[in-house]
Amino acid sequence: MSTLHRCAWAETDPLLRKYHDEEWGVPQYDSRMLWEALMLEGFQAGLSWLTILRKREAFREAFCNFDPVAVAKFTEDDIARLLLNPGIIRSRAKIGATVAGARIYLAMQDAGEDFSHYLWTMAGRKPILNKAGTLPAQTPLSETISAALKKRGFKFVGPVIVYAFMQATGIVDDHSPDCFRRKRSK
Repeated sequence: MSTLHRCAWAETDPLLRKYHDEEWGVPQYDSRMLWEALMLEGFQAGLSWLTILRKREAFREAFCNFDPVAVAKFTEDDIARLLLNPGIIRSRAKIGATVAGARIYLAMQDAGEDFSHYLWTMAGRKPILNKAGTLPAQTPLSETISAALKKRGFKFVGPVIVYAFMQATGIVDDHSPDCFRRKRSK
């Protein structure tokens, strides 16, 4: 019986293993799901991804399943309520950035811009298979996407966060060479 070889980081916790095996690096083309992933990456800033995974369902509940229409309507009272929610990361700046991000997402949509098309076009419209070796924290492409998102008004979208987002959503395939998911995340 053979064992599956995974990226080493995925072997440290059962939740990380499940996330790795089912989601990480799988190309995501759904605009709303991409927006959710970007917002969660913003909440992760300064924390571990495992922390976010453990709180992801609470985030989804708190942010109306990351429905941009609902989140865009959040008021200061809603933000105050979320700041008391122990199930999520209680950062005023990150919560505010998510509400603002919903409004930006909807403004793009109202202007006829599809969020998925916007992101994937910058990436060349297909997943990038990185060469084996040390993974970068950021790349010229993550810097380009970061700058474009910042220009739109998004917050918590620095090049390092954007690169992690690119890995998570399959824009980049950074699975290790011996990982069973490498080149299979299509």
